[in-house]
Amino acid sequence: IEMADAVSIFMSIGLSEQKAKETLKNEALSSTLKKAIDQAQGLLGSASIDKTAGTLLYNMVTRLKDLNRLSFLTEYIITRKITSELQLSAALDFIKSHPQKNLDRLEFEAACGVGVMVTPEQIEDAVELIIRKHKDQLLAERYRFNMGILMGEARTALKWADGKMVKNEVDMQVLHFLGPKTEADLEKKPKVYFYFVVVGQEQQKRGKSLMEQLRGEALKFHKPGENYKTEGYVVTSNTMNLLKKHLEETGGQVRSRFPPEPNGILHIGHAKAINFNFGFAKANNGICFLRYDDTNPEKEEEKYFTAIKEMVEWLGYKPYAVTHASDHFQLLYDLAVDLIRRGHAYVCHQRGEELKGHNVPPSPWRERPVEESLLLFDRMRKGMFAEGEVTLRMKMVMEDGKMDPVAYRIKYTPHHRTGDTWCIYPTYDYTHCLCDSIENITHSLCTKEFQSRRSSYFWLCNALDLYCPVQWEYGRLNLTYTVVSKRKIIKLVETGIVRDWDDPRLFTLTALRRRGFPSQAINNFCARVGVTVAQTTMEPHLLEACVREALNDTAPRAMAILEPLKVTITNLPTNAQEVRVPDFPANEAKGSHVVPFSKTIFIEQSDFREKGYKRLTSDQPVGLRHAGYVISVQRVIKDGCGKVCELEVTCASSDSVEKPKAFIHWVSDPLRCEVRMYERLFLHKNPEDPAEVPAGFLSDINPNSLTVIESALVDRSVGKAKVFEKFQFERVGYFSLDPDSTSEKLVFNRTVTLKEDPGKM
Repeated sequence: IEMADAVSIFMSIGLSEQKAKETLKNEALSSTLKKAIDQAQGLLGSASIDKTAGTLLYNMVTRLKDLNRLSFLTEYIITRKITSELQLSAALDFIKSHPQKNLDRLEFEAACGVGVMVTPEQIEDAVELIIRKHKDQLLAERYRFNMGILMGEARTALKWADGKMVKNEVDMQVLHFLGPKTEADLEKKPKVYFYFVVVGQEQQKRGKSLMEQLRGEALKFHKPGENYKTEGYVVTSNTMNLLKKHLEETGGQVRSRFPPEPNGILHIGHAKAINFNFGFAKANNGICFLRYDDTNPEKEEEKYFTAIKEMVEWLGYKPYAVTHASDHFQLLYDLAVDLIRRGHAYVCHQRGEELKGHNVPPSPWRERPVEESLLLFDRMRKGMFAEGEVTLRMKMVMEDGKMDPVAYRIKYTPHHRTGDTWCIYPTYDYTHCLCDSIENITHSLCTKEFQSRRSSYFWLCNALDLYCPVQWEYGRLNLTYTVVSKRKIIKLVETGIVRDWDDPRLFTLTALRRRGFPSQAINNFCARVGVTVAQTTMEPHLLEACVREALNDTAPRAMAILEPLKVTITNLPTNAQEVRVPDFPANEAKGSHVVPFSKTIFIEQSDFREKGYKRLTSDQPVGLRHAGYVISVQRVIKDGCGKVCELEVTCASSDSVEKPKAFIHWVSDPLRCEVRMYERLFLHKNPEDPAEVPAGFLSDINPNSLTVIESALVDRSVGKAKVFEKFQFERVGYFSLDPDSTSEKLVFNRTVTLKEDPGKM
């Protein structure tokens, strides 16, 4: 089958052209999907596969382990017996737990909710019973009550109901039962957060801020100048003299550094490192350097240098100084010559492939004369060898058993800062501790995987008789449902799955900023994770909770309609009015804005149903937020397909009629805008784990990770917004203005929903 034909076939089931091409790169996946489509067409005849069924087919194929069940599940999807992601997940689980050849169809259908129809009336009745069950606690705690309990019970009682309909019903009935929030409801409840703070080998829970966790005695780190009190620190005959000189130069000041490689964009894991390094210095009245570890000229680009500094400052930290490993290339070279003279290093001719792994054969050149190594190292410096032909190695064994790590290698690539001055470049194992020593760092904080280099860190400083800082390790911060490796993000960009390093579906810091995450929220998240020695893996919804908390206090309110339904008010006293809307309804003293209100307004399509609904229906009025009016439907206008396209309503002043059951948002004379709605980029929690995703992370892409609404409507108060400015669109979510915006068309990214989706926990 030709590629163009295959792309066309995959697009026919609702895949975008980009997604179709990406799928074709996975031969096994594309072959299975083609089989499923052929089987589906056999069942449908001349009819086409609609997008809902196409999406389910695609999701089924990406997750199905037993391909013998392909035609079985395809039949259920195409005959509309399985119509939702919830049913598909249940079907896949059932098949996984029932490997026998002949499945009991009745048992399977019962497990997957086949034929189960949940009506709005059933949802309403079930939610009513749940609220009645908890009414005493609800009345006592009001809006401080954990609404997740209601949602959990509702989802249990209504397993196959549409989750959004259930959530809307719970929200509406709670509002009807308790009434609008009072000032007491809006008062913030003090929160206590627990962090794990490392004390010796123990972990103690303490409700402390990041600064408190990092201050003074909290971490049991050594005091400046008392390096020798640290367990494992190597003391030589000259250590005390070197520490005395160090104290004279620093005045006993705490000094840390953040040393990223400028070959990629910082991600959420780096946020913890930034907070730990800069925060530790700040908490102890010290200083922190931003030092670029620019020792690999092949991978460094100017955009990475710029972006790293920008992100450090975005998180609220100002480096004491910006330095580079390359600032010290001459001194590092001179120290390497000294290391050879002292008999601690030698030039080796073993090739790169021979040096890989941990069982490297001993070098036959380990005991070559010092003068010979000095001569060869000078020739390396002068470019008299080919790349990979020789290296300079240090005579030591690392904690992980690796013997004689490389100190210098040859690279004929111009350096970003030094040009063609050098053709030999130092490695991390050689450079890192020496730059720390040169900059008089007191606490070299790094992630746990560098623990195996601690002995080489101490060894090299002592071998050269230099001041030796102390290396302290802490646990990495990882998130589920994402990848942060530079190589894998580059792959996502190159295959067109994401646009660039700042695509809002990624967890790079530039991507999180573009999505609208405030830096304050990221710092708060790092504080809640705490200073741990163990590696920490967190769920994205915990970060999103920090984002909601920050934006609730800082994002002014506006009104936006994602799926507009035109409403004409036939009896409005005057054609055009103005309505004042508070920026923060819980604290109106923080300001307000004015929006127009006319005979023609737009509401969300989902806020109207012809009957049996808690919001606007043909016989049930609804209030308009902030407008002071209640509207009642007089006429429902439908298009040729029977779809409601307009409502004609009358309005009455809200203080002249009975209080309605619900209030909805609206816009009048609005601005058209584009809205980008984001979901998780990956379907599985650990997309890099072969046990979860055997076909690799590129096969695990969520086809619904980005939804673009091109003709949304927003009130005019946001018309002069600046890039990255954030808003709460009432009843919809938190949004941020994207850099793609122009004077003709605003583009908003959904940052997070207003409330956490229980299904994502």
